[in-house]
Amino acid sequence: MSPDPVLDPAAVRWSAAPADRGRRPLLVMVHGYGSDENDLFALAPHLPAEYVVAAVRAPLTPRFPTPGWSWYPIEGLNGRDPHAATASARALTAWIDAERGDAASVGLLGFSQGGVMAIEALRLRPDDYAFAVTLSGYANPGDLDTDAELAERRPPVFWGRGALDDVIPPALVAHTAQWLPGRVDLSGRVYPDLGHAVSAEELRDVATFLHKQLPSA
Repeated sequence: MSPDPVLDPAAVRWSAAPADRGRRPLLVMVHGYGSDENDLFALAPHLPAEYVVAAVRAPLTPRFPTPGWSWYPIEGLNGRDPHAATASARALTAWIDAERGDAASVGLLGFSQGGVMAIEALRLRPDDYAFAVTLSGYANPGDLDTDAELAERRPPVFWGRGALDDVIPPALVAHTAQWLPGRVDLSGRVYPDLGHAVSAEELRDVATFLHKQLPSA
């Protein structure tokens, strides 16, 4: 069995220096296929300023000529290995363990593959993360030993997607729509004119969701 991938701690964009993080809540941003840590970090100014934002880089490189980085390989429209996604989610949780410091809480926000990582990490460690946001993502198929624990805790999850998204296979969207409601406190929205992207309207909804998840003083 191949070892789990490892995230590069030097390939992370932080919104605050270590001395300025303290016990502020941490929001970990997880980019999509073929992108990097700079992508979602650009959204940080539009989100609640109480969060310290850390945008991480995926540990794998996609097949040439796709640029950037990936969390798991994609071989054609339906070629997504659930086990590879779980392995990268474990790598993400290991990085968070090493870097969370004294954060009052940790939340996860991902786009596309990163959205899969956000849900999968929450599944792996349902007691460790306050919430997850998945944008144009899906719930990884298959069972985990911690799914019963997730369903018992029912952490908040925001799922946003575009009705015109032709990147995520319909079967995975259907699986997610069936799987999430019984295991998390689900909120979210389908945006009628949106494809595989994040709109200004969706970003406002995410900011509202994140504000509601801030730890009590």
